[in-house]
Amino acid sequence: MGYEYDIFLSYRRKRPISDWVVNHFYPELSDWLATSLPYDPKIYLDQQQDVGVAWPQNVKRALLRSRCLVTVWAPQYFRSEWCMAEWQSMLRREQVLNMKSPDNPMGLVYPVVFHDGEWFPEEAQNTQHKCLKKWNCPHPVLKQSPDYIEFVSTVQEIADDLATMISQAPIWDQDWPVVLPAPTPPVRFTVPKI
Repeated sequence: MGYEYDIFLSYRRKRPISDWVVNHFYPELSDWLATSLPYDPKIYLDQQQDVGVAWPQNVKRALLRSRCLVTVWAPQYFRSEWCMAEWQSMLRREQVLNMKSPDNPMGLVYPVVFHDGEWFPEEAQNTQHKCLKKWNCPHPVLKQSPDYIEFVSTVQEIADDLATMISQAPIWDQDWPVVLPAPTPPVRFTVPKI
């Protein structure tokens, strides 16, 4: 047992964010992180779930077995119970490890901002982040724009930062806390009598 993923990519799985992550951010991050590390990194992307898997348990396992968390922030992120659970899981791990303290300011969460920032909760507003709002076009046409070169350059910087974060990740511990949203009550169906 131990780490399985270098990065857990936490984002709201709704358009336009999900399209931007899949079309632009994830592919570039994967490519550039591979050039920043001495091995092929593994990034957990929720779209990679096998059919029939119990996805809440799969997400929990992936969170527990990830070295770091990359969050893609927009106001919708903070309205998602799952996104908040993913973020809070890693914040709790930082607390257990006494990270983000005056003596140890480095953490395990690397936030990127997809949109806005004004409506983020105070804890997020007080966290250093990388702003990618300038390139938040979800459509594949972004790759043909002159701005894409600057986007790729910024993702290269992110990959370098993450390579350092990954190399400084603590030794894995199976007892790290993982937060899951409260379960929703089951839906009851009634069969009409004929």
